[in-house]
Amino acid sequence: MTTHQLKLSINPFEKILNEKKIIESRLYDNKRRQINIGDQIEFTCNDNPIKKVLTVVRALYRYPNFENLFSDFPPSLFGGTSKEKLLEEIETFYSKEEQSIYGGVGIKIEVVK
Repeated sequence: MTTHQLKLSINPFEKILNEKKIIESRLYDNKRRQINIGDQIEFTCNDNPIKKVLTVVRALYRYPNFENLFSDFPPSLFGGTSKEKLLEEIETFYSKEEQSIYGGVGIKIEVVK
Protein backbone atom coordinates (compact mmCIF):
# COMPACT_ATOMS: atom_id res chain seq x y z
CA MET A 1 0.00 0.00 0.00
CA THR A 2 1.23 3.44 -0.98
CA THR A 3 0.32 6.81 0.54
CA HIS A 4 -0.13 9.56 -2.05
CA GLN A 5 -0.09 13.30 -1.32
CA LEU A 6 -2.68 15.59 -2.90
CA LYS A 7 -3.55 19.22 -2.21
CA LEU A 8 -7.00 20.81 -2.02
CA SER A 9 -8.41 24.26 -1.42
CA ILE A 10 -10.33 24.80 1.83
CA ASN A 11 -13.86 24.11 0.54
CA PRO A 12 -13.29 20.63 -0.97
CA PHE A 13 -10.89 19.81 1.87
CA GLU A 14 -13.60 20.51 4.48
CA LYS A 15 -16.15 18.50 2.48
CA ILE A 16 -13.84 15.46 2.48
CA LEU A 17 -13.04 15.93 6.17
CA ASN A 18 -16.77 16.04 6.98
CA GLU A 19 -17.53 13.15 4.59
CA LYS A 20 -19.74 15.34 2.39
CA LYS A 21 -17.52 14.53 -0.61
CA ILE A 22 -16.62 10.89 -1.26
CA ILE A 23 -15.40 11.07 -4.85
CA GLU A 24 -12.42 13.26 -5.72
CA SER A 25 -12.12 14.06 -9.44
CA ARG A 26 -8.70 14.45 -10.99
CA LEU A 27 -7.04 14.33 -14.38
CA TYR A 28 -5.96 10.74 -15.08
CA ASP A 29 -2.36 11.79 -15.74
CA ASN A 30 0.84 9.93 -14.89
CA LYS A 31 0.68 10.93 -11.21
CA ARG A 32 -2.88 9.64 -10.74
CA ARG A 33 -2.19 6.45 -12.72
CA GLN A 34 -0.02 5.40 -9.74
CA ILE A 35 -3.05 5.34 -7.42
CA ASN A 36 -4.56 1.92 -6.73
CA ILE A 37 -7.54 0.65 -4.77
CA GLY A 38 -6.45 0.16 -1.15
CA ASP A 39 -3.83 2.93 -1.31
CA GLN A 40 -4.06 5.89 1.02
CA ILE A 41 -4.29 9.54 0.01
CA GLU A 42 -3.30 12.26 2.43
CA PHE A 43 -5.02 15.50 1.45
CA THR A 44 -3.39 18.74 2.56
CA CYS A 45 -5.33 21.99 2.75
CA ASN A 46 -3.69 24.63 0.51
CA ASP A 47 -4.95 27.45 2.72
CA ASN A 48 -3.61 25.86 5.92
CA PRO A 49 -0.92 23.21 5.21
CA ILE A 50 -1.02 22.00 8.82
CA LYS A 51 -4.53 20.64 8.14
CA LYS A 52 -4.44 17.14 6.68
CA VAL A 53 -6.92 14.29 6.26
CA LEU A 54 -6.00 10.66 5.56
CA THR A 55 -8.24 8.60 3.28
CA VAL A 56 -8.30 5.12 1.74
CA VAL A 57 -9.05 4.57 -1.96
CA ARG A 58 -12.14 2.36 -2.29
CA ALA A 59 -12.71 2.57 -6.07
CA LEU A 60 -11.37 4.22 -9.23
CA TYR A 61 -13.74 5.35 -11.98
CA ARG A 62 -11.88 6.12 -15.23
CA TYR A 63 -13.60 8.16 -17.95
CA PRO A 64 -12.58 9.87 -21.20
CA ASN A 65 -13.71 13.22 -19.74
CA PHE A 66 -15.34 14.75 -16.68
CA GLU A 67 -18.70 15.26 -18.34
CA ASN A 68 -19.12 11.48 -18.64
CA LEU A 69 -17.87 10.94 -15.07
CA PHE A 70 -20.26 13.54 -13.63
CA SER A 71 -23.17 12.06 -15.66
CA ASP A 72 -22.87 8.66 -13.97
CA PHE A 73 -23.00 9.77 -10.31
CA PRO A 74 -25.09 12.19 -8.24
CA PRO A 75 -23.34 15.59 -7.91
CA SER A 76 -23.51 15.31 -4.10
CA LEU A 77 -20.91 12.50 -4.16
CA PHE A 78 -18.43 15.07 -5.56
CA GLY A 79 -19.50 17.65 -2.97
CA GLY A 80 -21.46 19.57 -5.61
CA THR A 81 -25.02 20.65 -6.32
CA SER A 82 -25.24 20.11 -10.10
CA LYS A 83 -23.36 18.51 -12.96
CA GLU A 84 -23.10 21.93 -14.64
CA LYS A 85 -21.46 23.52 -11.59
CA LEU A 86 -19.05 20.58 -11.26
CA LEU A 87 -18.03 20.92 -14.92
CA GLU A 88 -17.60 24.68 -14.57
CA GLU A 89 -15.37 24.20 -11.53
CA ILE A 90 -13.24 21.35 -12.94
CA GLU A 91 -12.57 23.30 -16.14
CA THR A 92 -10.87 26.01 -14.09
CA PHE A 93 -8.26 23.34 -13.26
CA TYR A 94 -8.14 21.13 -16.37
CA SER A 95 -8.62 22.28 -19.96
CA LYS A 96 -10.70 20.34 -22.49
CA GLU A 97 -7.41 19.59 -24.26
CA GLU A 98 -5.91 18.03 -21.12
CA GLN A 99 -9.10 16.04 -20.61
CA SER A 100 -8.94 14.68 -24.16
CA ILE A 101 -5.30 13.65 -23.65
CA TYR A 102 -5.55 12.05 -20.20
CA GLY A 103 -9.23 11.56 -19.40
CA GLY A 104 -10.58 11.91 -15.90
CA VAL A 105 -10.73 9.69 -12.85
CA GLY A 106 -13.14 9.66 -9.95
CA ILE A 107 -11.35 8.47 -6.83
CA LYS A 108 -13.83 7.07 -4.29
CA ILE A 109 -12.38 7.64 -0.84
CA GLU A 110 -13.15 6.88 2.76
CA VAL A 111 -11.79 8.95 5.64
CA VAL A 112 -9.53 6.99 8.00
CA LYS A 113 -10.75 7.43 11.56
